[in-house]
Amino acid sequence: MKKNITLIATAAMGLESVVAKEVKDLGYEPTVQNGRVLFSADVSAIPRCNLWLRTADRVKLLIGEFKAKSFDELFENTKALNWEDFIPENGEFPVIGKSVKSTLHSVPDCQSIVKKAIVERLKNKYGIASWLEETGSLYRIEVALHKDLATLTIDASGSGLHRRGYRVGQGEAPLKETLAAALVLLTNWRANDSFVDPFCGSGTIPIEAALIGQNIAPGFNRSFASEKWNIVPSTVWDKAYEEIEDLANYDQPLDITGSDIDQRMVEISKNNAIEAGLGDLVTWKQMQAKDFNPKQNNGYIIGNPPYGERIGDRSEVEKMYKEFGAAMKNHPSWSIYILTSNENFESLFGRKATKKRKLFNGFIRTDYYQYFGKRVKEE
Repeated sequence: MKKNITLIATAAMGLESVVAKEVKDLGYEPTVQNGRVLFSADVSAIPRCNLWLRTADRVKLLIGEFKAKSFDELFENTKALNWEDFIPENGEFPVIGKSVKSTLHSVPDCQSIVKKAIVERLKNKYGIASWLEETGSLYRIEVALHKDLATLTIDASGSGLHRRGYRVGQGEAPLKETLAAALVLLTNWRANDSFVDPFCGSGTIPIEAALIGQNIAPGFNRSFASEKWNIVPSTVWDKAYEEIEDLANYDQPLDITGSDIDQRMVEISKNNAIEAGLGDLVTWKQMQAKDFNPKQNNGYIIGNPPYGERIGDRSEVEKMYKEFGAAMKNHPSWSIYILTSNENFESLFGRKATKKRKLFNGFIRTDYYQYFGKRVKEE
């Protein structure tokens, strides 16, 4: 097998640049495309990226890309790829698929053809006359067709990377952990700054902030499909786990608070934080956003309040925005970052944002409103 492989870190719309920065910080050279970041690396990148990437949805191994307007083209080009370099004789390799604006629009047919092509390739390479047992490790293959370009990948993550393993409870509309981490990374917050989420829900944003603040790898508490792959020796995984332990800064003090109007959600947040191994690092309390009144300067608020779409009554939500805006006028040194789909947020909050960024919370189009505080020089 060749020394370097090509990996894809998939990204939610609007987060490609955030994922690319994470990839670059790990020492790889990213190429940014819509919904994904590509980079070349050796196999040690598979565990490192799965463990460290906070904002990517998945890590995939790119096997090949080619034009395919007919089933024959799809079959022959798939069969020509070096699948034996990645999938062992007993590997289990289900095929999933999707097709967008392509001549080959029948996804089940595309999946069946790709599966057949790989079976023929592996039987030939391994000298097997009958059938492949597929009793070994999982290599989930995806055939993705977009405008007649077929992309064939193997999923190296297993469950999506947003599944950190700490969420034991959640509310009605939980924020994905990957998006929560992105909301933090899109600010200038640093571990020695005060941090508050006044709409904490199940605690995802404060928990992700604490993991970032102490440089704890987000994947430390879960497993990955590629842990059982032959191409990634166990020694490589061991080294990756040693790296995350060496780089974690468990002694970094943090001033992070999560609050919510609902005491039930506060309790859920506490339990999630304990499951994440953060214990008492985050302060949790029941509080209305309008009662926010910090004693310190130069803090950060990052929040995902109700939008008035999925949770609560719109008029109540808009009243809360107004009251929160009025409370924050007394704290001009605080920087405020709010994600919402409410297009009237700025007028309700009482201020035009310094900057805003379009993001998607699931399928909901939102804006990330950013208000930069006027820092007070501490004596």
